[in-house]
Amino acid sequence: MVVPANHEAIEVFFSYAHEDEGLRDKLANHLKLLERQGVIQKWHDRQILAGTEWKGQIDSHLETAQIILLLISSDFLASDYCYDLEMKRALERHDAEEARVIPIVLRPVDNLWKAPFGKLQALPTDGKPVTRWDNEDEAFANVARGIRLTAEAWQRGEKGTVAQAGGVPENSIAEFPSQSAQPPAQPQGNAMNQTNRENSTGWQVNVSGGTVNLHPPSQH
Repeated sequence: MVVPANHEAIEVFFSYAHEDEGLRDKLANHLKLLERQGVIQKWHDRQILAGTEWKGQIDSHLETAQIILLLISSDFLASDYCYDLEMKRALERHDAEEARVIPIVLRPVDNLWKAPFGKLQALPTDGKPVTRWDNEDEAFANVARGIRLTAEAWQRGEKGTVAQAGGVPENSIAEFPSQSAQPPAQPQGNAMNQTNRENSTGWQVNVSGGTVNLHPPSQH
């Protein structure tokens, strides 16, 4: 895919824990072709030059990036800087439609769908952690494809959804898979659903939508 000359490359910001630097580098390699084609321009903190005020550089790119990748792992969630600063600001910009935030699930973590980013479509497809795939290259190719589709949509001015290969639009998103997540139990014998019951006095009890109505016994 060749980007038209009037389309500038989409800046992609990596928010990640340094413990995941190896996985970040593998993802960056899978995105290199998109860089060569002028679709994206990636940025992460290892590109900060020596002697530069690092926080100012991070804040600047966090404010200008059109796509912000959250590289999710237990170390990311344990990092106060990643979680409380970078992720918080990224989600603010996402909600304002100034940027598109994409969670990239690198390693398994429980209850991800309850995190602040749980409302967002994740990559790889269905939020399956990269390290759970039999072939990591296949996982990263899946991620790169999703990022490419999102970048191309952004260039066309389509900012309302996050594209995912084989996935669903953000507006109809499913929860992250979680081993501990269980569907809500269905109430058994709930009085809210009981209607037209007669007690021992002959009075008829009708319950509808939480309202109890009593009717006197029928005259025979």
